[in-house]
Amino acid sequence: MSLDLYTPEISALAIGNPYPERLAEPAGTAEKRSPICGSRVTVDVALDGDGRVAALGTQVRACLLGQASSTLLARHAIGRTPEELAAARDSLTAWLAGTGDVPDWPGIAIFAPGLRLTARHPSIRLAFEAAAEAAARARADGTRAAATVTA
Repeated sequence: MSLDLYTPEISALAIGNPYPERLAEPAGTAEKRSPICGSRVTVDVALDGDGRVAALGTQVRACLLGQASSTLLARHAIGRTPEELAAARDSLTAWLAGTGDVPDWPGIAIFAPGLRLTARHPSIRLAFEAAAEAAARARADGTRAAATVTA
C-alpha cells in the first residue's frame, strides 16, 4: 500500500531542505516536472574552480516524496561533480526500475518502500534529474566561457 511509503522519516525529511531558495546568479539551472502528479523541482548550481558544486539553490513545489528527495539531494550535493550527480541520477533510476543496486547516496534507502510503487518513481527522481542537468549546464557554460576568454 502506498501509505507504507509516507513514513514519519519521509515526512521529516520533506521539511529539512538546507537550500530552499534559488541562487541569485546560478551557473546552471534545470527544472523538472512530474507529469503524473505535477510536482516541480528547480535546481540552481554554481561550480567552484575544480568543477564541483559550490552552491546550490532549490525551488520545490512538489508532493511529499518530491520534497523529501529534494532535501536528500540538497544535503549531499555540495562538493559533487556533474559526473557524480549524473551517476547518482542514473543509479537511482536503475534502482527504482529494479535493474540496479541501492545507489551510493547517503540516506537513499529511505525510499525502498516505494520500489513497487512505480507511479511514485518520477517524484523521487525529480531533484536528482534536475541537479544532474543543472550541473552539466554549468560545466558546459563554464567551458564555453573559458574558451571565449582564452580565444
